[in-house]
Amino acid sequence: MSTTHIEACKPLATSPFPPPPAATWWGTIVPGAETLSNAVHHVSNVEYVKWLDQVGQLHLASLGWSGEDLLAAGAMWFVARHEIDYRCEAHAGEELFVATWVRDVRRVKSWRDTVVWRRGKAVCTASTLWVHVDLETRRPVRPRENMTAALLPHGNLGAPLWRDRR
Repeated sequence: MSTTHIEACKPLATSPFPPPPAATWWGTIVPGAETLSNAVHHVSNVEYVKWLDQVGQLHLASLGWSGEDLLAAGAMWFVARHEIDYRCEAHAGEELFVATWVRDVRRVKSWRDTVVWRRGKAVCTASTLWVHVDLETRRPVRPRENMTAALLPHGNLGAPLWRDRR
C-alpha cells in the first residue's frame, strides 16, 4: 500500500490497555510507504503524531462535530501537548489497531488517550492535551455542554494504566 489508510472499525477486545466502555473510537491504520523514516526502515515518529491528530478528529466527527461544524461554531480544539511512548516499531503495509477516548474535560482543556497496537502488543501509547479555542479572539473557551456530555458520557476518567510511572 502506498498511502496510509485510517478507518473506523467495530470495538476490539485485543487492546493491551483496554479503553473505557463508552465514547471510544475504534479504528484500523495501515501505514503507507510515505510513512517510512529516511534513515531506518520503519514508520517515522512524525507519523504517529499525525495519526493522533487524525483519530482525534475522526472521533469528534463521529460524535457530531466535524471540522466544518467546529469552524461554523467558531471554536476549534488545538493540541497543547503530546506525551507519546513508542513501544515497538511499525512498518508500512501492516495492519494496526487504534482506540482513542477523552479522559476528561476541565474548563477549556481536555486530555485524550490513544493506544495503537497489533496482535495484542502495544506499538504506541499517547496522551494529548487539547485546548478549546475561540477562533475570533484566539483565546481559550469552554466547549459546549452537549459536546462535553458526548465526549464523557460517564464523567471524567482516571489516567490510563500506561501513565502510572511508579
